[in-house]
Amino acid sequence: MRGGPDAPHGPDPPTHPRAPAGTVQGTRTTTREADGNVHDDLMARAKAWLAEDPDPDTRAELARLIDAEDTEELAARFSGTLRFGTAGLRGELGAGPMRMNRSVVIRAAAGLAAYLTRNGHAGGPVVIGYDARHKSEEFARDTAAVMTGAGFRAAVLPRPLPTPVLAFAVRHLGAVAGVAVTASHNPPRDNGYKVYLGDGSQIVPPADTGIAAEIDAITSLSGIPRPDSGWEVLGEEILEAYLARTDAVLDPGSPRTARTVYTAMHGVGKDTFLAAFARAGFPAPDLVLEQADPDPDFPTVAFPNPEEPGAMDLAFAKARETEPDLVIANDPDADRCAVAVKDGADWRMLRGDEVGALLGAHLVSRGATGTFAASIVSSSLLGRIAGKAGLPYEETLTGFKWIARVEGLRYGYEEALGYCVDPGGVRDKDGITAALLITELASRLKQEGRTLLDLLDDLAVEHGLHATDQLSVRVQDLSLIADAMRRLREQPPTALAGLPVLRFEDLSRGVGTLPPTDGLRCTLDGARVIVRPSGTEPKLKCYLEVVIPVATRAGLPSARARATALLESLKRDLSAAAGI
Repeated sequence: MRGGPDAPHGPDPPTHPRAPAGTVQGTRTTTREADGNVHDDLMARAKAWLAEDPDPDTRAELARLIDAEDTEELAARFSGTLRFGTAGLRGELGAGPMRMNRSVVIRAAAGLAAYLTRNGHAGGPVVIGYDARHKSEEFARDTAAVMTGAGFRAAVLPRPLPTPVLAFAVRHLGAVAGVAVTASHNPPRDNGYKVYLGDGSQIVPPADTGIAAEIDAITSLSGIPRPDSGWEVLGEEILEAYLARTDAVLDPGSPRTARTVYTAMHGVGKDTFLAAFARAGFPAPDLVLEQADPDPDFPTVAFPNPEEPGAMDLAFAKARETEPDLVIANDPDADRCAVAVKDGADWRMLRGDEVGALLGAHLVSRGATGTFAASIVSSSLLGRIAGKAGLPYEETLTGFKWIARVEGLRYGYEEALGYCVDPGGVRDKDGITAALLITELASRLKQEGRTLLDLLDDLAVEHGLHATDQLSVRVQDLSLIADAMRRLREQPPTALAGLPVLRFEDLSRGVGTLPPTDGLRCTLDGARVIVRPSGTEPKLKCYLEVVIPVATRAGLPSARARATALLESLKRDLSAAAGI
């Protein structure tokens, strides 16, 4: 590009003495002409997109922007294309290639079909699921049409169902691929497109770049066959098969007495959750009725994510009325599971790392064999639990697309409320089976006159108090995230919270057996910090862990106070070092 920092230096081009401001004589185009060309090109691209858009809603939206010549908004929508991120696409609904819409989905489905064909899977079965967000059913139907037109045997789940049912269906039906139309716990204005390959796991490199290349090769929707019929709509037997599998996560002789309050967070989890709990013989959960049924506008929460402030308020209010043993929440597509317990006079959410350790310890106590795994941003406690039990343990990059691929996996989790407790059935996080298993554990402890908090105390005394926290910064301008990562790479901290940095690792270069990823890891004396951009939201995420040795239960209060102080100090120092 001319005029950039690497452009060759030389004399300025000659200008006419009477040239008007903003123009340059000779072979260069005037600023006004250049602006006009950019404007004309933008309008031409928008009109070409409009001509092919099959959705009357986005056609009307785009036509209004074109008529108003809203170049700022058009430029935002036509500045590029949505790219594959965490196992697929995710973005705001709207018209244009930088938004989620039917045109983008049709291209994505055609790219996936071309990729599958190129890799020897032509004509195989492809299963498609969807949640209850705006446009999800339309996106699923478009995907089925494209797959059918490309010669694949497309099958669509019978209605909006949890993402784990789709992940199960891929393996159960022997499909060559699966698509879940969902934006998980993103804001109401978003939707997404999650892709699984035939092993039932989400895509990883190089499959994502291979699919993206096939999408990029599509120049027009007109060449993509999309018949009006020809695909199968599966019956309720697929859900019955999933529910039959959920029984396998429980010990046949275990107590089933723990009482729960449950919220589906306006998502699709309720019916499947209730059916699984009824089959297992647990008491019927008390529902948070205001959030029980699917609602794509998520009216009672700012963000439909149990981790977000205020999202659990209604569930806690219900718990104060009914005094259950547990509060359980799924996110809108029910692949995550949040757990809350009575702690003193009121209720609090357990961290994902606490639930991850509890489930791991429970499986060890039941004699589980196989490999335990967690992502690098999760607590190191699971590794200590597995090590003491003589079980293999592996650390992966963030995301279940990596955890699910661990050889011989028996149990894997990630701190963001994701747990894989039945990898033979669902090679992904599953908020339904995780809820069953944690409720079984609570029932066993209840029979002993104990609680989940008592077991957490046991683990702290046995392995050291592992306390985790997160510094998460949401931005409007994504360049702020890039600036923070650059600042830390150029000036790595030598100490944080008064603890020396023993090792600073740039994960983009690959570390050990981990593939390269955009992240940084600081190992300190008794602590660990990982910094990375979110793969699904405009956030910079910093994951913190401190480990405090504890000799006896009597030492827990002082250890927790020390851990809290260290975590707060880590947040302050890291925020300053990153400039956030």
